[in-house]
Amino acid sequence: MDEEGGRPEKEMFDAVCSKCGKPCQVPFRPTEGRPVYCRDCYRPRRPRF
Repeated sequence: MDEEGGRPEKEMFDAVCSKCGKPCQVPFRPTEGRPVYCRDCYRPRRPRF
């Protein structure tokens, strides 16, 4: 758990953004053949409601 006693911290995995090529960390284990996006590149891809 985190220091405040809330949710446990998620394990982060190293990855390389499929769009810009920058190293980043994601809260899931990257799977070969599936794109991974850094925070900056992922933000514009999310659907707007």
